Amino acid sequence: MSLTESSHDLSPGLAASDPGRSRRLLPSSTAFAGSAGVFAALYVAAGAPTPLLVVFEQQWHFPAWVLTVAFASYALGLLAALLVAGSLSDHIGRRPVLVGSLLVELGAMLMFVFASDIGWVIAARTVQGIATGAATSAFSASVVEHAPERHRKLGTIITSIAPAGGLGLGALLTGAAVQFSSHATVIVFSALAVVMAVGTGVAAFSAETVSPRPGAARALIPRVSVPPAARREFLAGIPVHMAAWMLAGLFMGLVPTIIRDLLGLHSGLLNGATAFVEPAAAAVAGLFLGRLTARRTIFVGGAGVLLGTAVIEAGVAAGMLSLLWVGGIIGGVGFGASFSGAIRTIAPLAQPHQRAGLFASVYLVAYLSFGVPAIIAGLLIAPAGLLATVLGYGVVILAVAALGLLAQHRVNTRR
Repeated sequence: MSLTESSHDLSPGLAASDPGRSRRLLPSSTAFAGSAGVFAALYVAAGAPTPLLVVFEQQWHFPAWVLTVAFASYALGLLAALLVAGSLSDHIGRRPVLVGSLLVELGAMLMFVFASDIGWVIAARTVQGIATGAATSAFSASVVEHAPERHRKLGTIITSIAPAGGLGLGALLTGAAVQFSSHATVIVFSALAVVMAVGTGVAAFSAETVSPRPGAARALIPRVSVPPAARREFLAGIPVHMAAWMLAGLFMGLVPTIIRDLLGLHSGLLNGATAFVEPAAAAVAGLFLGRLTARRTIFVGGAGVLLGTAVIEAGVAAGMLSLLWVGGIIGGVGFGASFSGAIRTIAPLAQPHQRAGLFASVYLVAYLSFGVPAIIAGLLIAPAGLLATVLGYGVVILAVAALGLLAQHRVNTRR
C-alpha cells in the first residue's frame, strides 16, 4: 500500500478490529454486498416514477411539458447535491453522508405516497434527486473500498452498472404495479420506504473506509474536482457520457409519451417494460463486457449508442414498437459499455481521498445530459410536435456520440 493510501484509507478490517465496535459492525463481505444493493436500490427508486407520470397526467390533467419537468426535476436536484456535497465524504467519511442521504430518500418516498397533485410529485422528485446526488459519489467510493481485494474490479463494475440497472428495474416493477393494481403509487413507494429504512441500517453498521480530514466546509463550495492525473481522460469522456445519458433520458423521459401518443398504445406494463429495455441492456453490457479493456469497451459502447439511436429513430418514424425495443437494446448495450468503460478508465487515476470528488464530476456530466435535454424536449413538444422533437433529439445524440468516438480515438493515439 502506498503512503497516500495508508494516510487516507481506513480499511473495514481495521475499523472492525476495535473491540468496542466489532460487535456492531457488519462483516466486510456483508458490508460490500449491502452497500452495492442499497446503491442499486437508490436507482430503482429513481426509475420507479417513470410509468406513473403519464398516469398522473391523465388523473390531474396538466400540460405535457410539465411531465418532462417532473421527470427532470430529479436530475436537477441530483446535480445540485453533487455540486455541494459530492466530495463531502472524502472529508467527514462515507458513513455519515450515506446515513443522512438515505434518511432524506426515505422522506422522499413518503412524499410520493401522500402526493395529491403534480406539485407534490415534482417536490418529491427534487428531494429524491438531492438525496441520490449526495449519496452517489459516496456510495461509488464506498462500494469500491468495501470490495475484497480480489474483487476490486467487481466493485468498480458495480458502481457503473447499478445506476442503469436500477433505473430499468424500477420502471419495470412500477409498470407491473400500474397494470395490475389501482393503488400502484402507495404499493411501490411504501415498499421503497421500507428498503431505504433497511439501507440506512446497512450504512450505519458498515465500517468507515476513510479517515476524516480537514476541509469539509470548503468542500461544500460548489465546484467540480478532477485530479490532474485524470483530466485528459475526463475531458475525452465528456461526449461519451453525454451521448449515453441523453439516450437514457430519451428512453426514461419520453418513451411512455411516445407509446401513448405516437403508437396509440395504453398499458402501464408496456410503458414500464419498454422503459426497462434500454437501462437493463446497459447493466448487462457493463457486467459482461468487463473482460474487454476499458478503452475497447468505450469504443464498443460508442458504436452501440450510434446504431441504437438510429434504429430508435427509425422505429419512431415508422411507428413500430418492435424497432423501438431493438434500438433500445442496442443503445442500452452502448450505454452500459461506454459508461462502464469510461469509469474503469478514470477510476484508477484518482487517489482514495480524491475518489468521491472525481465520481461527483462524472455524474455531474451524466445527469446534466440526462435531465436538461429532456426539459428542452418537453418545451419543444407543443410548438414543434412530438415526432419532430424526438427525431431532432436523436440527431443530437448521433452527433455527440460521433464526437465521443473521435475524442477517444485521439486520446488513445496520444497514449
